[in-house]
Amino acid sequence: MKTTRRLFLRGSAAMAATAAAAPALAQSVIDEIINSPRRGAWNDQFDAGAGRTSQVLSTMPTLSAATASHVERSIMQYADIVARGGWPVVPARKRLELGVIDPDVEVLRRRLMISGDLSQRAGMSPAFDTYVDSALKRFQVRHGLPADGVSGAHTFAALNVSAPIRLGQLETNLVRLRSMSGFLGDRYVMVNIPAAQIEAVENGRVALRHTAIVGKVDRQTPILNSKINEVIINPYWNAPQSIVRKDIIPLMRENPDYLRDNNIRILAPNGDEIDPMTIDWSTDEAANLRFRQDPGKINAMASVKINFPNPHAVYMHDTPQQSLFRDQARFHSSGCVRVQNVRDLVTWLLRDTEGWDRQRFERTIQTEEDISVPLGNPVPVYFTYISAWSNEDGVVHFRDDIYGRDGVDELQISTAL
Repeated sequence: MKTTRRLFLRGSAAMAATAAAAPALAQSVIDEIINSPRRGAWNDQFDAGAGRTSQVLSTMPTLSAATASHVERSIMQYADIVARGGWPVVPARKRLELGVIDPDVEVLRRRLMISGDLSQRAGMSPAFDTYVDSALKRFQVRHGLPADGVSGAHTFAALNVSAPIRLGQLETNLVRLRSMSGFLGDRYVMVNIPAAQIEAVENGRVALRHTAIVGKVDRQTPILNSKINEVIINPYWNAPQSIVRKDIIPLMRENPDYLRDNNIRILAPNGDEIDPMTIDWSTDEAANLRFRQDPGKINAMASVKINFPNPHAVYMHDTPQQSLFRDQARFHSSGCVRVQNVRDLVTWLLRDTEGWDRQRFERTIQTEEDISVPLGNPVPVYFTYISAWSNEDGVVHFRDDIYGRDGVDELQISTAL
């Protein structure tokens, strides 16, 4: 059941009152902002380099045992922010970017100062200078948004999620992080669904980080724990019955050559190929048949499939649709996980498998021959749902609650816009 906004805010306010009664964690953030000197025009360069954004990214795994303690400290900080009145709403009526001089920039400055993205030394001014540009990019990176320094619709929406709601999001995710705080393996793979990101972790550090594409809202990627036991190079793709019903049959009704154009064959239970022209596509009878796509460049899994036992019949794989990795909201699949730069991940997975180095792997892809490679040492894999976390530098990350599991409508930004 979804948490109502009133109950959610009431719980956060109670915690904020507790924080207010304790010794102040810092001098009033808001007072310091109001009393800051007015200074600077937009073309003054200041000291707004990459120094503050460099701390946003970390080699500490999201599921590190230390992450929960970092989140606990962030909860105290956000409770203090809530107790002091939160942050202002930034008017979303115009495009704010480097060079703009507008009263709304002062509101944006206050918002970024309170959340720690903008140094108070930048002062108050209606000018969108390089300080604000750097701070907004830092904010965008923390929220999984393109770091372009421009206040578009998604950035405004993320800026205007209230402090009590963000506090509640941290509390919700602390429970999830604690449940995953045990030993996960010397080497493991973690898929964070709301972040649409993959971490390959080794000896407590992130060895590789990959952009991912995960399931649509109506075809969600499941939460699971398993072990990667097999890599298939140049795989055949067997279409799930759900895709046959929802996608292939409607496409065949529109274009009778769809299967031929995409190298998809229909197979009978005995393995014989069935002529698509013998099927009545006005019905759903084809959903009971097997649809298999030949290996090759247009295969739905492209060069490789990463297998692990699970009851959901999902897996990780390459994709011919590389342009989708550039999307801001990467929720396009039918439940499986597509991996950007998947060959780097496969090379890492096969490291302990005798005879399989990067060169052999690349040569095998070129043959377009379907080859199954069992892993010498199966690697644990965890599909998780972490929409808020903190790193060792105290940087707090938030992501869109794409599946609505945090219980507050305001956090489902992508579905609302």
